[in-house]
Amino acid sequence: MSNSNNFVFKGLQVVAWIIFVGLCIEAGALIFNFIFSFFNPQVLHNLYQKLDLSEMYTHNKWIFFGMYSFILFIAIMKAQLFYMVIRLLSKFDPSKPFSNFVSDQITQISYVTFSIGIISYIGRQIAKSLEHYGYATDNLNPFWTDSQAFVLMAAVIYAIAAIFKKGVEIQNENDLTV
Repeated sequence: MSNSNNFVFKGLQVVAWIIFVGLCIEAGALIFNFIFSFFNPQVLHNLYQKLDLSEMYTHNKWIFFGMYSFILFIAIMKAQLFYMVIRLLSKFDPSKPFSNFVSDQITQISYVTFSIGIISYIGRQIAKSLEHYGYATDNLNPFWTDSQAFVLMAAVIYAIAAIFKKGVEIQNENDLTV
C-alpha cells in the first residue's frame, strides 16, 4: 500500500473517531437530560441544544416520553453507526479489500443507516401529526431533518455491500482455482 493511501485511511479513521466522540457526547447528554427530567421536571424548558419540551410534558407525559424516545434512539443509532465505521476502517486491508468481514460490516452499516432514516421519518411524521393537536414540535425538527438522506445513503451503501459480497465470491473462486 502506498504512503498516500495509508495517510488517507489514517485521516478517515481520525475523522470517524471525532464524529463518533461528538455523537457519543450528544447521545450521553440526551440520556442524562432524559433521566434528570424524571427527578426535576423544571429542566425540561432548557434541555440539550436548547430543546424545550416543557409544554409537551405538562400536556401529556406519554407523548413527551414517546417523542424523546425517538430522539434518543436516533442519537444512539448514529453513534453506533460511526462505531461500526471505525471498526470497518480499523480492520480494512486495502491490499485485500474483499473479505467476509468487510462485506458483512458494510451490509450492517447499510441496515443501521436505513433504520436511522426510517425512525427519523416516523418521528417527523408523528411530530407533524401532533401539531394538529396543538403541540409545538418545531424545535424537534433538527433531530430528523435528514431522514431522506439516510434512506438514500443506506441504498447506496447496500449497493456497495452487494459489490463487496460478489467480490468475496469471485476472490474465493479464484483462490480455489489457483
